[in-house]
Amino acid sequence: MKIILASPRGFCAGVHMAIDTVQELVDLIGPPLWVFHEIVHNKHVVDRFVQQGVTFVDSIDEVPNGQTVVFSAHGVSPAVRQRAEARNLRMIDATCPLVTKVHVEARRYAKQGCKILLVGHAGHDEVEGTFGEAPEAITIVESPEDVQATSFSVNDQLVYLTQTTLSIDDANVIIDAIKQKYPHCKAPPKEDICYATTNRQQAVRELAKSADLTLVVGSSNSSNSVRLTEISETDGTPAQLLDDKSELKDEWFESVETVLVTAGASAPDDLVQDIIDELVKRYSGEVEPSASLDEGMQFALPVTLRVMKHEMTQ
Repeated sequence: MKIILASPRGFCAGVHMAIDTVQELVDLIGPPLWVFHEIVHNKHVVDRFVQQGVTFVDSIDEVPNGQTVVFSAHGVSPAVRQRAEARNLRMIDATCPLVTKVHVEARRYAKQGCKILLVGHAGHDEVEGTFGEAPEAITIVESPEDVQATSFSVNDQLVYLTQTTLSIDDANVIIDAIKQKYPHCKAPPKEDICYATTNRQQAVRELAKSADLTLVVGSSNSSNSVRLTEISETDGTPAQLLDDKSELKDEWFESVETVLVTAGASAPDDLVQDIIDELVKRYSGEVEPSASLDEGMQFALPVTLRVMKHEMTQ
C-alpha cells in the first residue's frame, strides 16, 4: 500500500496558541482550571487536559467565583464575558486571532447600521460567539435556501461574513446565492475563511485524486475536519473521519492500493503517526510525503497570560 501524507495537516497557529495557553496555565498555577467549551474540537486534546485536572464547562455559571477561566479558540460572545466579569473570574482569552477578526467586523458593521448575513453552521461555538456580538443585526444562513428565506430590501445596508472553518466550495455556493438575491450586499475586506482551512482543503483537493481512500484524522465535532472528508468525497475519493488508530476498519481497505492521510487543524500529529504506523504494520505500507508547505504563521500567547507569567516570576 502506498500512503500519501498530506502537507499541510494538523495543528494550525490558532490551535497551537490555544493548547499552549492551557498547558502554560496548568504548569503555572495548576488545577483547578476551567475552560469554557472545548479548547479545540478534538477528543484526545480535551481528554489529555482532563487527565491533568482541567475542567471543561458549557456555562460560565459552572466556574466558581474568583477562579481562572480560559475562553476557547472559537471565541465567545460579549454576554459570556460580562457574566464572567460578574462572577469575578480571571479571564484568559485563547480565541484565535482570525476568529477575533470576524468579531471585530461584526461589531463594526453593526455600528454602521448594516444587516449582516453570517454564513456558517448555527450552533457551532464560533458562530454562536460571532452572533453574540450583534444579535439584533445578524442573520445566520447555512444554505442557499436560508438566503432565499430572508427578506431584506434594496434600502438595507447588507454585508456577509463567514465562519472561518467552512469549506470554501460550500461557502461560495451560499455567497453566490447572497450576491444573486442581493447584488448590493458587500463582502468583508478580506476573506474570513482562515489560511489553515484553505491550505488543508487545497492539499486534499490536489492529492485525493491520486488515492483510492482518504483518511482524515479529527473529531466529528471539528468543522474543518468534516469539511476535509466532504471535499475528498465530492472529488470522487471515498473518505473516512477517525479520531485514532483504534477506529481503523479492515473493510475500508479492500481493493485500496493508495491511501491519502491528512488531519484537521485541531488533530495532534502523534495520532496521525500512530495511524501511519498501523497502516505500515497491517498492509506493508510505504509512506510518500507530499511537498511540504511552511505556513509561516505563529500567534503569541494571550496578553493576560504573559502578564500573569511576568508577575509570578518576579
